[in-house]
Amino acid sequence: MNEAGRSSLTVYFEEPFWVGVVERVEGGRLSVFKITFGAEPRDAEIYAFVLRYYAGLRFGAAVKAEQKEKRANPKKRQRDIKKQLQHQGVGTKAQQALKMQHEQNKLEKRVKRKEQRAEQAERLFELKQQKKKEKHKGH
Repeated sequence: MNEAGRSSLTVYFEEPFWVGVVERVEGGRLSVFKITFGAEPRDAEIYAFVLRYYAGLRFGAAVKAEQKEKRANPKKRQRDIKKQLQHQGVGTKAQQALKMQHEQNKLEKRVKRKEQRAEQAERLFELKQQKKKEKHKGH
């Protein structure tokens, strides 16, 4: 069964700011975007944010989303959730996707910084060489 895309926005308080997590599921893949609101947003502000900025959101890398099964018995559902948390660790799929996106950004920044430092060192070396040559021109 091919699932049509669906999105959800969860707003919660994460000391000291209000944070929104937008989850988008398309084709069995989950993508996540995190927005920091600051002060507690009103419903109208959240609605305006979704209308104005949703199309331009940069979602992180998509991860495989598990299809949820609807069950009638809440006790069985709670036992299954407890069992999953023991095997999977704490955190929802959205939180894990955000963590993965954060780690990927850290790696990209680290590589970029390393390249910038190498370029800076090369520039300084060239400058020293040029100064050295200028000193010997007059003699």
